[in-house]
Amino acid sequence: MNLRPLGQTGLRVTEICFGTSGLGNMPQTYGYEVGEERARATIRAIFDGPANFLDTANNYGSGRSEERVGAVIRERGGLPDGFVLSTKLDRDEETGRFDAARARRSLEESLGRLGLDRVQVLHLHDPEHAHDIGEITGHGGALDELFRMKEEGLAQAVGLAMGKTDIMLPLLRDWPFDVLISHNRYTLLNRSADEMFDYAFDKGIAILNAAPYASGVLAKGSDVMPRIAYTVASETQLEPVRRIEATCARYGVPVGAAALQFSMRDPRIASTIVGVTKPERVAETLGWASVEIPAELWQEIETFPFSTEDPEANRNYKLG
Repeated sequence: MNLRPLGQTGLRVTEICFGTSGLGNMPQTYGYEVGEERARATIRAIFDGPANFLDTANNYGSGRSEERVGAVIRERGGLPDGFVLSTKLDRDEETGRFDAARARRSLEESLGRLGLDRVQVLHLHDPEHAHDIGEITGHGGALDELFRMKEEGLAQAVGLAMGKTDIMLPLLRDWPFDVLISHNRYTLLNRSADEMFDYAFDKGIAILNAAPYASGVLAKGSDVMPRIAYTVASETQLEPVRRIEATCARYGVPVGAAALQFSMRDPRIASTIVGVTKPERVAETLGWASVEIPAELWQEIETFPFSTEDPEANRNYKLG
């Protein structure tokens, strides 16, 4: 796969990054279970494939995602050569606390689960869900601690990974992040991250666009996975999906291929994070990335309406 510079970090990553939140077994988010062996088989498939980039987080499945990734890393005697691993600092799940001490503890937990002494990319994750954002942004808070970790060599690059763009963009303006992750906000259905992506690209902040399938509906289909941004969708909300499905069917193009390549073809985006929960999905993703899509299909898609509202405004957020 093509390697692209990850902003100004000195790292080079493939245009696809595999996300592992579902591998932590999060049925309240995704609507299905993922067992230990299936998760490990999926991680093995990622490491055996052409992509060199994997993303996880401290709180995915309350640590299960990192534990499962770490188990396969240990099987292999370490992270595969040339592989880039990204994880995230997370708040305390019980109290919502996210001060500097919690940030430090979060990294220690992650490194222990992964069996590593450092990571290439480390993000501060979901500050909008902490009980006091002042603990994060204030002097000596979690953000100061994140940048201290970079100075200590515990991470080569540091980023911000979150949802709400109205909180995220001011933080990107105020802090010298290397990378960002946005999810569900730049898809065939939603472009609410567009202004933020323009700003980040102009400033040399690497953009990682996650959840190009709008949390699954554009990969599995509106009949199989009638959820948008992790929430059960109404018939009205599914109408744009069905229009895309019908159009792609006329051209003989899988909807998942169009949804994935919509992100991959954007020059602002360094890598697209695709969540997978079984080995077959790894192969399917790689196949969709190389599907030939006619220009006429893109021209039709460009005429379709899309939302610029927060796609998770009505989400009942749960960690599990």
